[in-house]
Amino acid sequence: MPGDTPLALLRPDWAAPATVTAAMSTRSGGASRAPFDSLNLRPPGLRGDAVDSSEAVAENQRRFAAALGATPVYLDQVHGADVVRLGPADLLPGQGFRVADAAVTTMPGIACTVLVADCLPVLMCAANGRAVGAAHAGWRGLAAGVVERTLAAVCTDAGCTPAEVLVWLGACIGPRAFEVGPDVLAAFGADPQAPDPARFVARRRADGQWRWLANLPQLARDRLTAAGVRQLSGGRWCTVEEASRFFSFRREGLTGRMAAAIAVRA
Repeated sequence: MPGDTPLALLRPDWAAPATVTAAMSTRSGGASRAPFDSLNLRPPGLRGDAVDSSEAVAENQRRFAAALGATPVYLDQVHGADVVRLGPADLLPGQGFRVADAAVTTMPGIACTVLVADCLPVLMCAANGRAVGAAHAGWRGLAAGVVERTLAAVCTDAGCTPAEVLVWLGACIGPRAFEVGPDVLAAFGADPQAPDPARFVARRRADGQWRWLANLPQLARDRLTAAGVRQLSGGRWCTVEEASRFFSFRREGLTGRMAAAIAVRA
């Protein structure tokens, strides 16, 4: 029965202050049934047709919040680069979803949260523990600057520099599974005739069309490093290849969503 398996969370391997809590869910430990089995955290009120049982999702969200030790604030994500600041008003009953792909906060007990099922979740924490942030980085948002904007907001609110921010990359579609077209290469300034194989590997399909395998975590590392980040970890899991562990939209189509969240402890 769904729920018999305990939550199997990914925890950042970083030296964050003890006042910070962070985790990414997997698909294990929830109450949802197929095709959302089992820890689907996507709120039914979001746009789209991936609608799970509202009772099951509420129970899943309760379990995740309890394991995290903070209250997640879910966003209406649009593959953009907007960043919102979360505060006490975001916890009031009846609040709608903020439209953004990243959030930051300095308020204890409020968890910046992003939903993913192949896109890259990026968690950030100021080394002084004053501010935290989470970004949803698919290739469009990454190319549009969502990680740089989230980093800048964390630095502003914590009064620190990018070198004083710890960054963790969660599970996403990996470099052996993320097939893209020339539009993605163009978005990152890569030459389709001579791409860097550490970021894009060319292959010709049976129909004669050229496609590339993109390394999304490496593209994120490039941008974060260029922005001044020096403490960077994670990014070693593939949501597509590990079907029993992660949801994957590219693999399954109709499926659940995982969450990556970070908060200053109350």
